[in-house]
Amino acid sequence: MTGLPVMRRILLVIFLAVVVMYGILLWKTNVFLLPPTAIQRKTGLETCKLEPPFASLLKGQQIYPFLCVNDFMKVALFNGNDKIELPYGIKRAESYFHLALSRLHNCGLFSEDDGVFCRRCVVVGNGGVLRNKTLGKKIDSYDVVIRMNNGPIIGYEEDVGKRTTFRLFYPESIFSDPINYDPNTTVVLLVFKPHDLKWLWNILSGHKINTNSFWKKPALKMIYKANQIRILDPIIIRKTAHEWLQFPTKFPRKEKPKHPTTGLIAITLAFHICSEVHLAGFKYNFTDRNSSLHYYGNETMSEMIENGYHNIIAEQTFLKLLIDKNFVISLT
Repeated sequence: MTGLPVMRRILLVIFLAVVVMYGILLWKTNVFLLPPTAIQRKTGLETCKLEPPFASLLKGQQIYPFLCVNDFMKVALFNGNDKIELPYGIKRAESYFHLALSRLHNCGLFSEDDGVFCRRCVVVGNGGVLRNKTLGKKIDSYDVVIRMNNGPIIGYEEDVGKRTTFRLFYPESIFSDPINYDPNTTVVLLVFKPHDLKWLWNILSGHKINTNSFWKKPALKMIYKANQIRILDPIIIRKTAHEWLQFPTKFPRKEKPKHPTTGLIAITLAFHICSEVHLAGFKYNFTDRNSSLHYYGNETMSEMIENGYHNIIAEQTFLKLLIDKNFVISLT
């Protein structure tokens, strides 16, 4: 009879040990950092055994970057997005997010069977430094090519390549001419105001677009199919602004709020889905106000310098830190 309590103690110790080991395993795989409904979705880093050089920036966090209609509220509660208004949260805009997401047919990241385990990614900025660099073939050799806004490809293939995996945009910067359509591109909406979500809902529903609430005329037609469109989780932009650029959560009344550029947000996205990140087209010449701002068009650096919406100095300082620490490699 005395052997029974001893056996129970042994079984209890074994059970507790198993629970502890299981907890450690979950912690190491970052499952505790994902809301329950998002565990099934993978960012792509799970399949790679190599630790990315920028791992210390992520602080063990594993964020699925795109919102899904069936659980975006649970994800928002988990990430704290429910307590923050746009542009970096969803508070007071929940109904707009639901409307827009309900028109999308997919919230996936990569195909489950694409066979790529450690993705090499290149984020292609629109900087004039890309001109005459003939990096096109090099850019196309990466597993993932991330571009932004309406940076054109046609006519610039030798310098910027042909492939696009993800293209980040907002309503005022998305292509509207069908000549730029690419069936292999996933376009990702960055939401800064409720009207961005209403725009997406209206344009996919065939409704008339009200252009009054945009800083310049948005696209009036969508050249991409609904299954090619995603909505970026605001937490990605929030990490860029508050953790990496150290922007305050509230700006003084007399100071115009600063927000990250699409380019830096694209780099943040890359850090959450890639094991290796390279950059092209992110260098600017601040000493010459007449130098080319983009690899296309006639805009000059003076327009970037005078832009009060971004803090370009802070971004260039952060990019230099990334390069100096070998977190990323710059091709330009």
